[in-house]
Amino acid sequence: MSADGRDLQAAARIALACLDLTSLNDADTPDDIAALCQRARSVHGDVAAVCVWPRFVAQARAALPAHIKVAAVADFPDGALDIKRALADVEAIASAGGNEVDVVLPWRALLADEAGDEVADFLSAVREASEPLTLKVIIESGELKKPELIAQATRLALAAGADFVKTSTGKTAVGATPEAAAVMLKEIATSGLSSAGFKASGGVRSVLDAAGYIAQAQAALGAGALNPQRLRFGASGLLTDIEAVLSGAASTASTAAY
Repeated sequence: MSADGRDLQAAARIALACLDLTSLNDADTPDDIAALCQRARSVHGDVAAVCVWPRFVAQARAALPAHIKVAAVADFPDGALDIKRALADVEAIASAGGNEVDVVLPWRALLADEAGDEVADFLSAVREASEPLTLKVIIESGELKKPELIAQATRLALAAGADFVKTSTGKTAVGATPEAAAVMLKEIATSGLSSAGFKASGGVRSVLDAAGYIAQAQAALGAGALNPQRLRFGASGLLTDIEAVLSGAASTASTAAY
């Protein structure tokens, strides 16, 4: 995919439709979430979802039309091997009317346990508790680092029934990277799960970045996966660049992975 002209605008349109507009700052207030929900309804179209702390789910759900999903985080951001905490987060999200759960895989536990048995049990419990909500598993690929560990975490998430596998919390030094995306997309493509999706999150700020991940997703999963059922972007600043590109202006983002 070319990253200029009409192709860049096409990428911007896909990124907008697949965007999880996110606010996960420790100091978030109800006013911040109200502003986030207003931004979710861009002049160029609506985002796929907003992603917030569990305590803001009810507010976001009340402020948005049904087709914009409300996602919230569980076991976030540290990814402790704490099933009680994770299940409490899931219950809070579900009871407040949330549609999607973004749970952090206990990546430190995976580093310490090569078999990943404890992680598998954790994910299975979260999947059971979160049904029928959409489940996205954040593997924190920048901390796992090694391709084989990224692949293992992806397989564990998919085996547990995750709907999406997500790169990062956005709270660590390394977020989404093309290299991690390639490993994750390969595992999704070879899993035999035709509905499983990929979410790039952590440092995705430009349409140029989004275009790169869109191209990777298309190559691995096919053009039919370029929709919010199979592809998401988790970001707070990406919408600004999407709006600039779709307005015919130059990209406002100063850095890009691609």
